[in-house]
Amino acid sequence: AIPHRYPFLLIDKIEVIQEDKYCVGTKMVTANEHFFEGHFPGQPVMPGVLIVESMAQTACAMESISRRSRVSKCRLRLRGAIS
Repeated sequence: AIPHRYPFLLIDKIEVIQEDKYCVGTKMVTANEHFFEGHFPGQPVMPGVLIVESMAQTACAMESISRRSRVSKCRLRLRGAIS
């Protein structure tokens, strides 16, 4: 578990995890999210800094899970796709 809580928890679910290899996290975004109010009204876009933060939180969750099972020697790299 990571220490983040609402409104700064930016992942809802870890869908796939392969220890020390990769992890897939999901954030369910709705149109009434607070950051959409002023970020391009009429054409809402999730701010890039929040996307990067959600990637970092997913990596933190992977590291936390890996650490529980054994000492992890993984290097964290952030990559993502927006669909």
